[in-house]
Amino acid sequence: MCALATPLRCRDDALDLDAVGRLIDYQLAGGTRALVVAGSTGEAAALDDEEYSALLQFAVERIASRVPVLAGSGLSATRKTILQTARARAAGVDAALVVAPAYVRPTQEGMYRHFSEVAERGGLPVVLYNVPSRTGCDLLPETVARLAGHDNIVGIKEALPDAVRMSALLALKRADFSVLSGDDPTAARAMLAGADGVVSVAANVAPALFSALCVACAGADTAQAQALDQRLRPLYVLLGAEPNPIPVKWCLSELGIGEAYLRLPLLALSAAHHAMGIDVLARLGLVETPAAHSRVDYADDS
Repeated sequence: MCALATPLRCRDDALDLDAVGRLIDYQLAGGTRALVVAGSTGEAAALDDEEYSALLQFAVERIASRVPVLAGSGLSATRKTILQTARARAAGVDAALVVAPAYVRPTQEGMYRHFSEVAERGGLPVVLYNVPSRTGCDLLPETVARLAGHDNIVGIKEALPDAVRMSALLALKRADFSVLSGDDPTAARAMLAGADGVVSVAANVAPALFSALCVACAGADTAQAQALDQRLRPLYVLLGAEPNPIPVKWCLSELGIGEAYLRLPLLALSAAHHAMGIDVLARLGLVETPAAHSRVDYADDS
């Protein structure tokens, strides 16, 4: 599953729906099995209500039921999240990806009630999303276990890159409750351990390679999965050079899909990372290798 970036035009600060369409086509041609629109990678916090609905409606029409469409609908207040989820439902998406409430730091009981209310009243199946590095709160496995019993809560995207946490969540996996990685650098490890898939940022840039990685993991082909993961590792490093989605939008612009433009307070990728970026894209065969360009060694602590 790819967490889609949202191309924007610099000249008028508007949605670039032409580029959105080309990004969707690129994903489907590469084998991506589901798409998340207007999540954090899609700069949802910078979209107004009309843009949010227009983006979702466009994506649903372009995808035309070829793969499932999820919408990021999580906000910091439960009432607003329910309204946003209902807005996503009206646009025709299949499910809601609902992040733990950011900044307000609810208790575990508060998060249980939040997600339960959204599942009851939002009108869409809910995939929980835990990303403590962004939200300031951590949806613990014990709370997930309670939520997994709700008929309208169908899975979790876990972005904490911790093998122990993933193991605890995998114990909750059922036919009607999926466990997904939300962290590209540890996704192969999670999928080989039994996770159902990944909601990937890197797949924006290299969907075919990421699709092959997921197929290898699903088939328990550990050697192939590890080889593909190693090949993708420089991309993970690049995409972590500055906060998401800054690097991914720069990469897409280099591939001719939209501009590197983001809305404030986010800025375009620093020029200091451009040489590394070109090198990474060239190694993956996505752009031509510069005639005179030294190879870069990539350190990755993950």
